[in-house]
Amino acid sequence: MLAWEPAAVLCERGVLDSAVMVCPSCGRELPGEFPFCPFCGVALTAVLSGPVQEERKVVTVFFADLVGFTKRAETMDPEDVRAILSPYHNRLRAELERFGGTVEKFIGDAVMALFGAPVAHEDDPERAVRAALAIRLYAREEGIELRIGITTGETLVRLSARPEQGETVATGDVVNTAARLQAAAPVNGVLVDETTYRATRHAIDYRVVEAVDAKGKADPVSVWEALEARARFGVDVSHHARAELVGRERELSVLGDALDRARHGRIPQLVTLVAVPGMGKSRLVYELSRAVDADAELITWRQGRCLAYGDGVAFWALAEVVKAQAGILDRDSEAEAAEKVRGGLGRHRRRERCQLGGVAPAPARRSGERDRARRRPPR
Repeated sequence: MLAWEPAAVLCERGVLDSAVMVCPSCGRELPGEFPFCPFCGVALTAVLSGPVQEERKVVTVFFADLVGFTKRAETMDPEDVRAILSPYHNRLRAELERFGGTVEKFIGDAVMALFGAPVAHEDDPERAVRAALAIRLYAREEGIELRIGITTGETLVRLSARPEQGETVATGDVVNTAARLQAAAPVNGVLVDETTYRATRHAIDYRVVEAVDAKGKADPVSVWEALEARARFGVDVSHHARAELVGRERELSVLGDALDRARHGRIPQLVTLVAVPGMGKSRLVYELSRAVDADAELITWRQGRCLAYGDGVAFWALAEVVKAQAGILDRDSEAEAAEKVRGGLGRHRRRERCQLGGVAPAPARRSGERDRARRRPPR
């Protein structure tokens, strides 16, 4: 393979008096930095490029396409087509990138994006589905009809690819399947495959639909239609303990002591758990929730999480706690949410007045009732 010859070597041979670059093909001295040699025309960028770097990665592929736009564009002026597609492309790119996705290409009114390449996250399938639901909401508001298909699986990712220049990032059957699901999706619908469904069913509400006979597939593809994101954060502790917790007595003791101080001293407590992924931070929070469940006193549990994507998420965890306490749903309007917050504050003030007036608290309920009260947002 052709390569640059170091200038220092040429100087030692007496070829050059100063550090200059020469063409690796014709040997002529280059007057400056050019993509091509001005004497023989060889592509210098191709000479400098190294071997293609690729690796296998599990990614989530997103496909979206407008419904009936090809027929509509057939009778339109090209400038009118661009006027329609430009804001559409800009909005889709903004939503996909807001959730951490990478737009690989726009093909007319169709868009393909990747979640998990080149940058991977622990919740790429959920990010893709949430981005799809946000795009669907935008389409409904603008009177646009589209279809979306999402699949998750192993692909061959080209690490040096530049999607902004139209270079392909990922290849594999999962890409073809996503395109097939998009074609089979209902109008303003989001279809996902089984792998995506299993990875996101704890956070997204789905409806089972008939399997898709995808072109080129030997068997029908099982699919689910995404309906909406669950407003569950702040209410449930999403953890399933499959083994006994060992070697965390000290950490559990710290959490238990902080809980006791908060309850009896009426002073807020802050405990920070810091560890690399997989060390059991979520499990410790789950064990604390079990201690709350086992307590004879009725304790209200609320939780929130800090999102790793999006804008305006500095107080997201606090907002989730407030939403759960007030019973605010994602589909509630601003006026409805404000009314629920006022109602929640009113109930809190009445409860405080009862406590200050010496009114005895309600008797402790049975374990099952206590658990339901802890996990259900007020109505």
